[in-house]
Amino acid sequence: MEPRAPLKWSRLFQPRHPLFWLLVALNGLSAVLSWIVQNKPLNTLGLGLLTVFLLSNALASLWLGARLLREGSPAQDKS
Repeated sequence: MEPRAPLKWSRLFQPRHPLFWLLVALNGLSAVLSWIVQNKPLNTLGLGLLTVFLLSNALASLWLGARLLREGSPAQDKS
């Protein structure tokens, strides 16, 4: 079994990587959806749908963040 390289938190900030911008967009959407759930009166169906969408959005953000942490930056791949 191959030893794992240590995780570098600086790998999350990769402005040249499209996954970084998708992660930023999903986190912004999570903030907006959280605000809607907390501040707008919704019926049970609306609240349930928004909550499911919020949780799936959070899981997608975690997955993208994990991918960015595991992969090197595209600049590192070229050299």
